[in-house]
Amino acid sequence: MCSVCGDRQDPEDEMRALTWVRENDQGRARWLCPRCASRHVRDIESKLPVEYW
Repeated sequence: MCSVCGDRQDPEDEMRALTWVRENDQGRARWLCPRCASRHVRDIESKLPVEYW
């Protein structure tokens, strides 16, 4: 499940599953759907805390 928008992965769509982004936030995994990942790519690359997105 996307930690930003709540979108869920479709287990039947294996190709789309490859486009999800996994990041570590204080030792726990967070997942971002492709839409949220592309919307926040600069925030992710600059390692801004999620509160600033």
